[in-house]
Amino acid sequence: MDLSAELSEFLRSRRARLKPQDVGLPEFGRHRRVPGLRREELAQLAGVSVAYYTRLEQGNGRNVSMEVLDSIARALRLNDTERAHLTHLAKPTVKKRQKAAVARPQKVRVGVTQLLDSMESVPAFVVGRRTDILAWNRMARALMGDFAAWEPHERNMARLVFLDPNARDLYIDWECKAVEIVSVLRLYAGLHPDDQELLALVGELSVRSEKFGSLWAAHTVTDKGHGTKRMRHPLVGEMTLAYESMKVSGDDPDLTLVTYHAEPGTPSADALRLLAQWGVDEPAADVRT
Repeated sequence: MDLSAELSEFLRSRRARLKPQDVGLPEFGRHRRVPGLRREELAQLAGVSVAYYTRLEQGNGRNVSMEVLDSIARALRLNDTERAHLTHLAKPTVKKRQKAAVARPQKVRVGVTQLLDSMESVPAFVVGRRTDILAWNRMARALMGDFAAWEPHERNMARLVFLDPNARDLYIDWECKAVEIVSVLRLYAGLHPDDQELLALVGELSVRSEKFGSLWAAHTVTDKGHGTKRMRHPLVGEMTLAYESMKVSGDDPDLTLVTYHAEPGTPSADALRLLAQWGVDEPAADVRT
C-alpha cells in the first residue's frame, strides 16, 4: 500500500468534510470550487505556509515534525484515532520484524479457548488481523452463523458484512456496521501497509461490493471498543445487545476478544436466553486458526 497516496487522500478527505463556518472562518460567495476548506484556509488554521501544507497533502511527509502534525490535526478537528492514523501515515515506523510477524498465521492460546468455553450464555469470539474470525463459542455460532461450516478464508467479519446477504437481516443498522468494519480495516492498513493479505482482501471486496468500494474511498478510521448493536435473529427476533472489544494479552497484539450481552430484565435478555437453548448439546467452543 502506497503510504504517500494514503496520506494525500486521507488529508484531502478530512479537509473536504469541514466547512468554513465549522472552524470560525467567513464563507465568501455562494459557489466554492472545492468541497470543504481550501488548502489556504487549512494552512492558515494550522499556522503553516500554504506551500508546506500542499507538499504534505501531496504525500510528501518526509521530515515533518510532530508539532506540525499536531497543528494540522487540530485544524482538521481529528479525534484521537484519526490523529494516530495521520501519524502512522506521515511517519511510518514499520520494521522488518513487524512485517515478519504479520506474515505468520495467528494462533489463539488454549487459555483463551477455555475462556470462550466458559461463556455459556454470552456470544464471544476472537478476531484477528483483517477482521479474521479465529475462534468462537457456541453462542457466537447461534447468534451470527455456523462459522465451522464456512471455508477458512470466509471466516472474516468484512466478508460476512459485505458478501453474505443474511448480514443485512442480522444487523438492523447494517449501514453503521458496514462503516465500522471498513474504518477498522483502514486503521489496520495504516499500521501494516505491507500486509499483502489485507491488500488482497480489499481488492476482492472492492470488486464484489460497490458499497465497500465507496466506503473505502471515504478514508474513515475507527478503533471502537464498545457500543450497542441492534440485531434481528430468525429464531428469537430483534435484540439490542451491548458489545465489548478487549485486546487479548500475549505475544500477538492483533487479537481481540469480542463479547455480546443484553441488559438484565429486558426482552433482549429473554431472547438471548432462548437462543442459549439452541444447539445446547453441541461443542461449546471451536477454533480454526
